[in-house]
Amino acid sequence: MVQRSPRLTPAPLTCDGLDGDPARTAELRALLIDAASATRLADTFNTLGDATRVRILDALSKSELCVSDLAALVGLSESAVSHQLRLLRGMRVVRPRRSGRMVFYSLDDQHILSLFQQGLRHVEEASQGTVAPPPPRSARSARARRAGSRPRPRSARR
Repeated sequence: MVQRSPRLTPAPLTCDGLDGDPARTAELRALLIDAASATRLADTFNTLGDATRVRILDALSKSELCVSDLAALVGLSESAVSHQLRLLRGMRVVRPRRSGRMVFYSLDDQHILSLFQQGLRHVEEASQGTVAPPPPRSARSARARRAGSRPRPRSARR
């Protein structure tokens, strides 16, 4: 069973910085993930941040498949699917299973399936309007996007 990280009690609604409270700073620092874990997690999300690999994961979340079946499902060449599977295998996102001369792929474990399903739920909620879209970066850039043009570079502005 996965244990959740401990949570701090809410701080007062002021922001004097953590410098004024070394004990709180130490408490927060002790709860942060270490640099190596942060890098591995970022690498995992980077690997999952490709639409082709997401489509492969979607297919593998439904069934164990061989390269030719994956290629047919996602509309890519077997070579392209093999390349993506090699990257996914290297990050321990998928695992192979050999059966004679055939190799079948599946998601590596329940964590990957859960991560995929949670991410999918998140984007589906956002597309159904239950989550507010992010605000525009600035009023000027929002007006420019609505007008169908790009904001002028600062050097071209008067």
